[in-house]
Amino acid sequence: MPSTRTVESLMSAPIITTNPHTTVREAAELMVEHGINAVFVPGAEAGIITSTDIVEAVATAADTTAVTVGDVMTSPVERVPLSLPLGEAAAMMTNFGIKHLPVVDEDNDYVGIISSTDITTALA
Repeated sequence: MPSTRTVESLMSAPIITTNPHTTVREAAELMVEHGINAVFVPGAEAGIITSTDIVEAVATAADTTAVTVGDVMTSPVERVPLSLPLGEAAAMMTNFGIKHLPVVDEDNDYVGIISSTDITTALA
């Protein structure tokens, strides 16, 4: 029997945010502080910075105190509604090659984020 659970049941909320002018180092500190692997960047050009983005910046010898979130974040981002079934969220992540999806409410306000780890843990 397929799961009828939705992203709302697993998403992390409230969503942790930063701005494009934050340094990569500060974003990494925010992730450590909150025990997360992605930080959302709201705005007209919404984006997301992940731990993978930070590792890539470090691997390319970037100065993480000079490089900004806006320099390395993924934008635009896919987003999903609260009511989206987990299976559809997992399929989106697979199709787009991503591990995090911001979640929006009926007013299109960002209210949380769901990760592939959240889904894997729930279905294991």
